[in-house]
Amino acid sequence: MAEPAGLLAAQGYATYVPHYFDRTGTTEINDKATMARHFPMWGKALWDAVTHVERQPHVDRNRIGLLGFSLGAYLALSVASVDPRVQAVIDFYGGFPREMKFFMRRLCPTLILHGDADPTVPVVEAYQLQEMLEKRGIPYEIQIYSGVGHGFAGDTWRDAGRRTLAFLQKYLTNTEA
Repeated sequence: MAEPAGLLAAQGYATYVPHYFDRTGTTEINDKATMARHFPMWGKALWDAVTHVERQPHVDRNRIGLLGFSLGAYLALSVASVDPRVQAVIDFYGGFPREMKFFMRRLCPTLILHGDADPTVPVVEAYQLQEMLEKRGIPYEIQIYSGVGHGFAGDTWRDAGRRTLAFLQKYLTNTEA
């Protein structure tokens, strides 16, 4: 997470990297049962991280965004679906958990970045999220990278970084004079 966090910090964003696995003492995920069992606690850890971040004196509490990779994207979207403090989400090769549709109160502008050759999180997850956002009239942008799997590198990573910065600029920039 050092590279994306550094990229955002270099552009002036207050950047925090929550370690949600610490909440459950998890070091790796080997099966879906572990993920399902711990997902609510990881979501609570992310909610608590947003609470911590919004209390920092150098943070504008009205301009909080979440960026997640894979499982982190699922968590970011889950938290954003119930937490009005979150104003934008960047989804790197993740998705929106079907179970959260029952609890969802809202969503915010979302950038979806996914590879069409992802064997871990199939690209259909990106298209399902797109459809959900469209149905609710929520602003979004989507970029599906041809031939790219789970994780980005090289030109794909650079393009995703540019898109991320432009999206955050668009949705988290203070427009008041």
